Amino acid sequence: MDYDIKDISLAERGRLRMEWAEMAMPVLKAIRSRFEREKPLQGIRLSACLHVTTETAALMRTLKTGGADLCLCASNPLSTQDDVAAYLVKDLGMPVFAIKGEDSKTYYDHIQAALSFFPHITMDDGADLVSSFHFIALEKWEDLIPSLRDWAKALSPSQRQTMIHGLLGGTEETTTGVIRLRSMERSGVLKFPVIAVNDAETKHFFDNRYGTGQSTIDGILRATNRLLAGSIFVVSGYGWCGRGLALRAKGMGADVVITEVNPLRALEAVMDGYRVMTMEEASEIGDFFCTVSGNVNVIRREHFLRMKDGAIVANSGHFNVELDLIGLEDISVSKKRIRDFVEEFHLQSGRRIYLLGEGRLVNLASAEGHPSSVMDMSFANQALSVEYLIKHHQDLQRKVYPVPEVIDQEIARMKLLSMGIRIDQLTKEQEHYLASWEQGT
Repeated sequence: MDYDIKDISLAERGRLRMEWAEMAMPVLKAIRSRFEREKPLQGIRLSACLHVTTETAALMRTLKTGGADLCLCASNPLSTQDDVAAYLVKDLGMPVFAIKGEDSKTYYDHIQAALSFFPHITMDDGADLVSSFHFIALEKWEDLIPSLRDWAKALSPSQRQTMIHGLLGGTEETTTGVIRLRSMERSGVLKFPVIAVNDAETKHFFDNRYGTGQSTIDGILRATNRLLAGSIFVVSGYGWCGRGLALRAKGMGADVVITEVNPLRALEAVMDGYRVMTMEEASEIGDFFCTVSGNVNVIRREHFLRMKDGAIVANSGHFNVELDLIGLEDISVSKKRIRDFVEEFHLQSGRRIYLLGEGRLVNLASAEGHPSSVMDMSFANQALSVEYLIKHHQDLQRKVYPVPEVIDQEIARMKLLSMGIRIDQLTKEQEHYLASWEQGT
C-alpha cells in the first residue's frame, strides 16, 4: 500500500481521538451498522479530498464498512491531523496522502495520488480534486501545476478513458466547492453528476452556522489567547457561516460589525442587532477581522493600510484568497512568526498587523475544526449521498443535484432520536388539509 503521511507511529493517538469524536456521532454510527449488513458500496473505488480530521476518520470507517475501497488526500495544506492520518493507514489499511503543512507541490502530488486510484466516486471539499480531474479530461494543461500535468500527459489512452468514463458521480462538502461546480455546470463542462452535500439543510443550517461559528472562535483564541469581550470583531460575509461566527463573537462580549455586498443579508444583519458598514469603514475600527465570504480579496491592501496597530486578521473561508496576502506583503517592511500560527507584518507606517494560520481556514489551521456532533450530520449526508449515487447514477444528468429531501429528513429524524427527542406527526385530517385547496376559513 502506497501512502504519504508524517509519522506512522502516531496511529494509536489518532485512534483514541477518533473514538472520542465518534462518541458524539450517533447518526453516522447507525448508518455504519446498516452498511455492515447490506454492503451497498461493495466494489466501489472512492477517492476523497477532505480535511483529514477525527470526524473524517469516522466517515472513512463507515464507507469502508459499506464495502468501498478508499483513498484519501487533504483538501487544505494546514488542515491535516497527522495522528489521524497515521491511524487510517495503520489500522484501516487506507492509502492516505496528507501531511499538515505540506507545500503546494506536495498538495497536488497528493491529489494526483487520489486520481491515480481511478475512482468511481469522488468526495470533495472545495472541488480541487474534481477541478483537477476536469483540467485533465478537457486537456486544459495550462491550468495544471507542472508535476500533475506531466503525470496526466504520460497516461496511456486507455488509462485516460478509464479515468474519465469510470466516474459515476461525486459529492461536494462546502460552499466554495459548490460555487465552482455550478460554474462548471453552467459552462457545460461538468462530466458527471455531483450532489451538493453542503446545501442539505442538515448540513448548512448546523455545520456552517454552529460548527463554523464555534470552531472559528476556537481557532482564533488558540492562536492568540486574546480576550474577545470589549473588542470590535469584524465579520465579512453574513451567510450561514457568518451568522454563526457573529453569534458566537457577540456571545463572548465582542461588538460585532458585519460587512456585506448582498443588501438582503446586510439588512438581516441589521435586524439581528449588528452594525453594518463597508470594509473601508470597518478597517479603521476593528480589533479582529475574519472573512467567511467565499470570495476573493475581501480584505485588500487599502484596508490593511487603514487598520490600527495590532489588528488581528483571519480567514475561515475555504481558500486563503479572501485575504490579499500579496498586497499585505507589499506594504510590509518585515514579517516574523511571533507564536504558533501568528505572523507579525510590520508596515511601512510602523503599525503591525497579525495574520493567523497563513490566511487559511483558522478553525482547522490552529484548532480542530467543527465539533463532532455537527459533523455527524454532515458526514451522514456524505455517506447516504454516495449510496444514492451508486443506486441512481444512470438516471442522473451531468448536473449539480441537491441532497434528496428524503435523506435530509431521515438524518434529522435520526439525530432527534439519538437525542431522545420525539416530535408530533401529522394526523390524516392535517395531511388532507395541507394537500387541498377547497378548505379555507
